[in-house]
Order: sequence, then C-alpha cells, then structure tokens
Amino acid sequence: MSEFYGARDDQESIATIHRAIALGLTLLDTADIYGCGENERLVGRALQGRRREVILATKFGNVRDGNGNFLGVNGRPEYVRKCCDASLLRLGVDDIDLYYQHRVDPQVPIEETVGAMSELVRAGKVRYLGLSEAAPATIRRAMKAHPISALQTEYSLWTRDVEPEILPLCRELGIGFVPYSPLGRGFLTGSFKKPEDLSAGDWRSKSPRFQGENFERNLELAERIETLARRRKCTAAQLALAWVLAQGNDIVPIPGTKRRKYLEENAAALNLELAPAELEEISAAAPPGVAAGARYPEAAMNAVNR
Repeated sequence: MSEFYGARDDQESIATIHRAIALGLTLLDTADIYGCGENERLVGRALQGRRREVILATKFGNVRDGNGNFLGVNGRPEYVRKCCDASLLRLGVDDIDLYYQHRVDPQVPIEETVGAMSELVRAGKVRYLGLSEAAPATIRRAMKAHPISALQTEYSLWTRDVEPEILPLCRELGIGFVPYSPLGRGFLTGSFKKPEDLSAGDWRSKSPRFQGENFERNLELAERIETLARRRKCTAAQLALAWVLAQGNDIVPIPGTKRRKYLEENAAALNLELAPAELEEISAAAPPGVAAGARYPEAAMNAVNR
C-alpha cells in the first residue's frame, strides 16, 4: 500500500483495510521497512478506535537509510528493542500481536535475537513471535529460545520451495505458516501480459521473474492457471488462492492489495472448494520449480536464510 507496487492512495488503502475488517479478514501484516515506516503509520490511522478487531503483525530486521537504500539485516538485541518501540509509536498501539524477524541476521546467533524478542513478550509489548524466510536449522534453534508461533515465507503456485522440508517442520513443531505473495506478486492473476504493463516505479520490473525470457515463460504458467479458472468459473486469483488455502488449515495466506475491488475478489476464494482431482490438476499445471527466474534479484536472495 505504501511502496514498491506503483502509486499509493492512502484514502483507498484505509478504505480497503476497513472493508477487510468488515469481511472478517482480520490479520493485518505490515513491517517497518514498508515505505520506511509509512505503512505502519497508515495501518495505525486505519485502526484508530478499532485496534482489538484485528490481529496486528509487523516485522523488523531489514535496515534502510533515509533515502530508502537497503543497508543489510540487523538482529542485534539492542536493535530489536529499538525497532519494537519505534513500531509501537508509528502504529499508535500499546502492543503487537505477532512480531516477526523479517530476515535472519547471519552475524547474530538466532538465540540472541529471539531472546531479545522474548523480552518484549515478557514486557507486554508483543504477544507472539514469528520468523520470516528462516531455514529449518534456524527455526529449530529459535524454538529452543522461545516458542515461535508463525513462519512467514513466500509460497504460491510458482514458489513451492517450502513443501519438502519447511512445511513438514512447521507441522512437527506446531508453527503456523503464513505464505506471502500467494498470488505470485500478482503474476498469477493474469494481470500482466507484457513487462510494460507494470506501472512506473513498480519494483517488480527489477524482479527476475518479470524480465525478458523469464516473463514469457512465466506467462505460459499464468495462462494455464487462467484456463483452469475459466473452467471452474472463477478468477485466476481465486483459483490460486484456493489452492494455497487447501494445502492445510494451518496455512494463512496474506494476499496484498491496496484496492477494495481486488480485496473482495480475493476474499471470495474462501468460498471456492476444490475437489481432490482439481487440486491434483492445478498442482500438475504448476509443479515445483516451474517458475522461470529467481524470486528476488541476487542481492535480495543473499539475505534469505538457507
């Protein structure tokens, strides 16, 4: 809503949040890095007088300078405490329901970072802890320091990397799984037919999957999803979301949008029940490893804990 995906419209974004709450979609996910704090302020404005109607999640760990340049990852205990206080102030709330480490700091033992996060729980500033894009060994170590309630990692029909090891581990340890970008950053909705369809300033133009030959190959995948959706008399977005939802009751996807129109379309996926044969057909149309190109540019992929 505040950065990365083209022009912002705070009025429509707040109306979208209010509409989400009215529809019963009550998990709101933000981070201090989004708009360099602006998204937390936006969410805070939207929640004035409505704080207890939602589960509020935010994240820390990615560091940017005043110009928005990415500086790296910081998981030092003193930084954890500083970030939490700053997020509480921007959000205008007394506590955060779910506080994630956005990326794992390879220079700081995860036990130290999670230990500092657990202090926030004891102080009443945070209720539950989460990790994002954490490797299996990291997750196991983190759990020994404090219970981890949720893992947020990319998962969709074109990013199924979590299926062999991450998802089974979360289930073994009782950790909820929160897929971000469950619509392939919008690509799986069929909205893009050529790279020029991206608006000016949209960061996706720098994503390997939205460039050159990768775009063309991924377009074939999106078209397969659209074909299956037409047969089911739903949108491609609804089919892709329904597939993710069908992977388990412990999976809570967070499709991002800044418009009520798409919010309502996404919400309708909750009413789409896919038969086992349909799920198999969809999975076969988008098998693991099907997407062309890396999930992020090289520098951003280097920040993913593996």
